[in-house]
Amino acid sequence: MDMTRRLAMKGALTAASALPLSACATGTPPSSVSGGIAPDDEAYWSRIAAQYDVTDEVTNLENAYWGLMSRPVLDAYIRNTERVNRENSFYARRKYNADMVPIHARVASLLGASTDEIVLTRGATEALQGLIGGYRGLKPGDAVMYADLDYDSMLTAMDTLAERNACSVVRLAIPEPVTHDELVVFYADALAANPQVRLLLLTHVSHRTGLVMPIREIVAMAREQGVDCIVDAAHSWGQLDFTVDDLGADFVGFNMHKWIGAPLGVGIMYIRKGRLESIAPNISERPEGIGTIFNRVHTGTTNFAASLSVPDAIDFHEMVGPANKAARFAYLRNLWVAEMRSDPRLEILTPDDPRMHAGITSIRIKGRTSLEDNLALVKTLLDDHGIFTVHRTGVAKGCCVRVTPSLYNTPQDSLKLVAALKTILQTV
Repeated sequence: MDMTRRLAMKGALTAASALPLSACATGTPPSSVSGGIAPDDEAYWSRIAAQYDVTDEVTNLENAYWGLMSRPVLDAYIRNTERVNRENSFYARRKYNADMVPIHARVASLLGASTDEIVLTRGATEALQGLIGGYRGLKPGDAVMYADLDYDSMLTAMDTLAERNACSVVRLAIPEPVTHDELVVFYADALAANPQVRLLLLTHVSHRTGLVMPIREIVAMAREQGVDCIVDAAHSWGQLDFTVDDLGADFVGFNMHKWIGAPLGVGIMYIRKGRLESIAPNISERPEGIGTIFNRVHTGTTNFAASLSVPDAIDFHEMVGPANKAARFAYLRNLWVAEMRSDPRLEILTPDDPRMHAGITSIRIKGRTSLEDNLALVKTLLDDHGIFTVHRTGVAKGCCVRVTPSLYNTPQDSLKLVAALKTILQTV
C-alpha cells in the first residue's frame, strides 16, 4: 500500500487529497527535482503543509532547533507511547529489540549504509560525542583541526580530546564571503600548513550560518594526507538529498529529529566498515575484542516510542521525496534572499551557489556584529513583525540571526520577512 493511501486511511488527508500527490502538480517540474514536483507548486505544497499542526502565535522561521512532526508521525508517536506505557517493562524486555531489527535495517537502507555500520543514538550530539571521545588515532605532538562554523559542544569535545592526548589544536575561521572553489583551496592550504593534524572536524551544514561545506572534496584531500575526518551531518540529512557515500567520510553523526521528521531523541552514529577499531567502545562497555558499533554508544533507557515511530517519519519523508524537500527548502530561502541580496545594509552569510546553501541562511545588519545587536534584531522581528528567528554566536566575523523555513512555511512567510527587513533597514 503506498504512503498516500495509508495517510488517507488514517484520516490524515481529506477525501479530495487521497489522490496521488503528483496529481496535484500544476506546473512543469524542473528536471533536477525527482518525482515531478516543482518547488513552487503551491497546490501540492499546501497539502503537505496541511499535515502539520502549527502555532498561529508567530510566523516561525526558526525550524533548525528540531523538526515539527507531521500529523501521521505524531499520531504514530502517541500510539507507540501508549503501547509502551501500557505494556511497560514486559514490552521493553521481551519485544522491543525484535521490533527494532527491521527499523534499524530501514534506517541503514535510507542512508545507503550496511546494518553493521550504524547505531541509533539520542541525536547527532550523542553520536559525535562518541566518535570524538572514542577516537584512537592521536599521539602526543599530533593536532586536531576545526572551524568557527562547527557546533559548540563538538568544539569543546575536540579541545578535550586534544588535551587528553597531549595534542595541539588548529582553529580555522571560514572566509566570509567565500565561493565553493575558494573553500576547497582554503582547506587544502590549511592541511598543507599544518602537517601535524591527524583529525579534522567538518560540519556539512553549519548551524550558525547555513553554509554547506564541500565535504567529499575536503575528506578526499584529508585522506591523502593521513587525516581522518569526523563529519557533523546533524543539519544536512533530510534538508539535502544525499546518502552517506556521497560524503566519503568514515565517521559521521546524523539527526533524525530535525529534517527527517522523527520524534525528538533519535540520531545515528555511522562508522564505515573496516574503521570500527579506530573508535574506542563507550566507557560503559567492555566488549571482547573490537566488539560492534553498538558498543560505541551506551544510552541507558531510551525513548522506546520515539524509535518505534521512525518508520512513520521515513514514510512521510519518502512520500514527499528527499529531492523535492531539498528543492522546496532552497526555494523558500531564495525567495527572500533574492529580494534582499542587493541591499548594501544587510549581509547575507551564505552564497547563492546552490552547492553552498540549503534552507538555513543567516544575516546581520552591516556593522552590527555584537551579541546585543543581533539579540535586538531577533526581538524586533518578533515584537514588531511576529516573525520568530534566533541569534547565533561564534562566527569569526560576528554574531548573526538565523532564518530557517520548514515544509509548513509558505512563500508568503518569506515575503513577510522581506517586508520586515526592509522596514527595519529604513532605520539603519
